[in-house]
Amino acid sequence: MGDYDIKANSSIILSGRDRAPARAFYKAIGFTDEDLEKPIVGIANTWTETMPCNYNLRQLAVRVKEGVRKAGGTPMEFNTIAVSDGITMGTEGMKASLVSRELIADSMELMARGYMFDAMVTLVGCDKTLPAGAMALLRLNIPGLVKAIEDFACPGAGACGGQFTANTMAMALEFCGLAAMGMGGVPAEDPRKGDVGFRAGELIMDILRRGVRPRDIFSREAIENAIAGIATTGGSTNGVLHLMAMAREAGVALDIDDFDRISERTPLLGDMRPGGRYAAADLDRAGGTRLVAKRLVDGGYAQPRAMTVTGRTFGQEANEAQETPGQDVVRTLDKPLKRTGGLVILKGSLAPEGSVIKVAGYDKQVHTGPARVFESEEAAMGAVTSKKIQPGDVVVIRYEGPRGGPGMREMLGVTAAIVGEGLGETVALLTDGRFSGATRGFMVGHVAPEAAVGGPIAAVREGDEISIDIPNRRLDLHVPADEIERRLSDWQAPAHRYPSGVFGKYVASVSSASQGAVTVARL
Repeated sequence: MGDYDIKANSSIILSGRDRAPARAFYKAIGFTDEDLEKPIVGIANTWTETMPCNYNLRQLAVRVKEGVRKAGGTPMEFNTIAVSDGITMGTEGMKASLVSRELIADSMELMARGYMFDAMVTLVGCDKTLPAGAMALLRLNIPGLVKAIEDFACPGAGACGGQFTANTMAMALEFCGLAAMGMGGVPAEDPRKGDVGFRAGELIMDILRRGVRPRDIFSREAIENAIAGIATTGGSTNGVLHLMAMAREAGVALDIDDFDRISERTPLLGDMRPGGRYAAADLDRAGGTRLVAKRLVDGGYAQPRAMTVTGRTFGQEANEAQETPGQDVVRTLDKPLKRTGGLVILKGSLAPEGSVIKVAGYDKQVHTGPARVFESEEAAMGAVTSKKIQPGDVVVIRYEGPRGGPGMREMLGVTAAIVGEGLGETVALLTDGRFSGATRGFMVGHVAPEAAVGGPIAAVREGDEISIDIPNRRLDLHVPADEIERRLSDWQAPAHRYPSGVFGKYVASVSSASQGAVTVARL
């Protein structure tokens, strides 16, 4: 790595007599010859005025660019899209959320390939921009850094404050080494945030000079550390979907069963919302993500030798943890909240490829009951709010998967309504769609194969008995196998609601949730 050419990419587009026209375009907007002789660092900004999550990224980008310039590079900022889960939740707009992950990654990749950046920083702050930024860097495999933000529940700019999807992924990106440990945990409107941005700008130039690429860091050990971080803090089930997608981009083998194996051996230590008492800002005050990392290393639940983007190992970063005396956000190893982590993978006759349930925050282990079948989230919501769901029922919401939705909507509204009706302890729900990181209860998501491709969930009929068995990792439809086969032989796929446009393209190329719901080129 010592011989790494720090202008290997940009020199192709900027150097030499024949590239004078390209330099002239840049000079027209204020860049100088001196600027263009330096390494070019793309600043992929996901700022938008449509949500609080990424709202302050314009200001943060200014500080990141200052750091890049101070360290000898030339930053070039560009913007991409972002879709708010919180704003679109419970509507047709929510179908755009997971689709946006692919489009954000595509747009970042396209800009970097088109302008031939030497390195890139992705400034991200919400559920889909975080994994998308990482996916783009892993595709490009140029020196890169993910800069994430966290915050309180919504007092201003910043991501939602619990260990919901944004904060889950911010921690996961630090634990897998693609983001600098501790940088993402500083709340968005904290005065320290500007300094963190400046340091990120300096760091990307250090990464570039060392010639470190994302795939050098994103190893199997690094991924397992990220999974352990999610499991020990009761993080979002969306972490499964996003880490599967990132692993695919990096060419690292990862199976959905790996999440169950790692969660099973990892204790639940973080008392984090929605299953616990504390928010991300409380974790920051308690000692931050480094404290969680140190607990995992000390207990033998994480790989200390995994490298990080700073050039230091995971163990070295963890050893710098400074625990606030008396804090109880992160439990000690001898007093875990639970012996096992917050993620469980279920398989069975109803989910041959797998499904995901989050078990942090409650102790229920088994549920058996009659299926209440709904073809959409709206239909299920209507039944819950009109008090048609009874204790013991299993609510089945189908045709909400990657292809069927399309876009695999999160269903915070209907799960919250079940809890609000006083049914949180007595009713289960399963779906081929997803859940918000804020979801609580006996809720099984990502059921695969999905209904839209003829998965067993498409064969469920009203009143069929379904069982969810966490100890045995089973999700079963208690209907004879030959009857399920007969029902599916008579099944016909519904017409696509969006035969063209961005949703149509997505449906034509998206994979199963068990594979991360990534779009796949069919060459």
